[in-house]
Amino acid sequence: MIPDASQTQTFEVCKTDLAQHRLTACATATPAAGEITVRIERFGLTANNITYGVVGERIGYWKFFPTKDSDWGVLPVWGLGIVEDSSVTGITAGERLFGYWPMASQVTLQPQKVTAERFFDGAAHRQALPAVYNRYLRLSNDPAYDPDLDDLRMVLWPLYATSYCLYDFAKDNDWFGAQQVLIVSASSKTGIGTAYALKEDPQAPPVLALTSAGNADKVRALDLYDQVMTYDDIETALSAERPTLIIDMSGSGPVINRLHRHLGAAMRYTSHVGLTHYDDAGMGADYIRDRSAMFFAPGHIAKRGKDWGAGEFDRRSAAFWERAAKASTQWLTLSHGSGAEAVTSAYQEVLEGRTPADRAWTLSMG
Repeated sequence: MIPDASQTQTFEVCKTDLAQHRLTACATATPAAGEITVRIERFGLTANNITYGVVGERIGYWKFFPTKDSDWGVLPVWGLGIVEDSSVTGITAGERLFGYWPMASQVTLQPQKVTAERFFDGAAHRQALPAVYNRYLRLSNDPAYDPDLDDLRMVLWPLYATSYCLYDFAKDNDWFGAQQVLIVSASSKTGIGTAYALKEDPQAPPVLALTSAGNADKVRALDLYDQVMTYDDIETALSAERPTLIIDMSGSGPVINRLHRHLGAAMRYTSHVGLTHYDDAGMGADYIRDRSAMFFAPGHIAKRGKDWGAGEFDRRSAAFWERAAKASTQWLTLSHGSGAEAVTSAYQEVLEGRTPADRAWTLSMG
């Protein structure tokens, strides 16, 4: 069912306690000159969106779609939108868009730098934020657009774009001198995407997986990793002699602390990406801070824009995304939900870590 266009319904969460959430509603404004109103058709929801909330203040994710109450925020999501009303020349009602949305039924954008392929939201509060999040692809104008990939696009594109960035960042730094790459929380979708990228490169070091005992068989079945270990195996199965690059999708302080203690000088670098275990993020006494950092994909994308020229990183990462997304249909199951109750239920499931690693949600507010 298409939601009432006269009302915009929004899913908000408490910034300091993501378990608290509420629905708000307000009248949808008629777009002013230079604006468009977009109906958010559907969006993907994964642990990645929870990470946006966990680091929302630190990195600025709460700033994209501000609320009237500063204690509450809107989690950004990736998905598809349909232009409902437009006051921008060249953008017409019915046009299909892919980009960064609020968890809401509708949103107003201010398109700038408009080309046939894309535009950027020019709202004043978004100008200091990373450009990759302000970009909207005009799918209706793309002759290569395949609607059969829509659900995979909204779930996997943001994750596999990060995966490609991680691979390229590691390669750009000559693997930090490592002889093996260890992916922590290897069953995560971004972890799997990173393994896809590394395995495509014959010059990349061997790729090792660290995962839970419950996910170990599924991770082995992917046939992406040279070795699969469980968290119980760290001290017995992981060589402490081989220089190791850690790509951490978990954010689990105790796990990273154990790895750093076990590897010592062989731990060449740790790149923190996701926060799957967001309530367990404190690092311990053995954590090696001077060789660890939070990875921020937009920063690497900006660097490659300077290195390679405009559009080249997009071209390479898009080609990788399509290959990896199609391969992922062998193991990924998508669940779908529509309406505020379905959104709420799915959000609670993802927040509490109850969504299996081989499943993801696509949702709509209507």
